[in-house]
Amino acid sequence: MHINFTIDVMLAKRKMSLTELSQRVGITMANMSILKTGKAKAVRIDTLCKLCDALSCQPGDLFEFIPDEGEEPRRG
Repeated sequence: MHINFTIDVMLAKRKMSLTELSQRVGITMANMSILKTGKAKAVRIDTLCKLCDALSCQPGDLFEFIPDEGEEPRRG
């Protein structure tokens, strides 16, 4: 299982470039690319807040949980 970062979906909905988002959030294009491609191991809460502010969205709009094939998500 893993968490998929759906920043590309939000960028498309907001008709915003990755460069513009990088400037608004104040992180480098290299780090923004790591987030976009899902290669990040962690995201600082401060960065998440800035992303949500720049994209006018909620944290849940930026992430998607992907269970392993054939695995049911745990409840409760």
